[in-house]
Amino acid sequence: VQLQASGGGLVQAGGSLRLSCAASGRSINKYRMGWFRQYPGKEREFVAHIQTSYTTQYADSVKGRFTISRDNAKNILYLQMNSLKPEDTAIYYCAASETIILSSMRSSAAYKYLGQGTLVTVSS
Repeated sequence: VQLQASGGGLVQAGGSLRLSCAASGRSINKYRMGWFRQYPGKEREFVAHIQTSYTTQYADSVKGRFTISRDNAKNILYLQMNSLKPEDTAIYYCAASETIILSSMRSSAAYKYLGQGTLVTVSS
């Protein structure tokens, strides 16, 4: 499956953005999917995960502000980001995997597919 993230851009602190991750090649309905982000010079970090059952998990830093969702019919993964902070500035990546050890879901290395990123910049 190929993944393409989009929706990034420049936004003021307190604003909102919605990221999309369009999948092609296969239906995502059997895939566990996640969002990660990477700051310049740092390792990629976990943001959110959604299982095929629609159960979600979030990093503590985004809990209550970000919402991950999926539209299997459209083959799209979303990340709604509200109350954005300058520290949310990063390149955001989507990831997918049919099978994943749940204890490893916070590591992007555990996912079979990783899309190209989209840059989110939050100004203060």
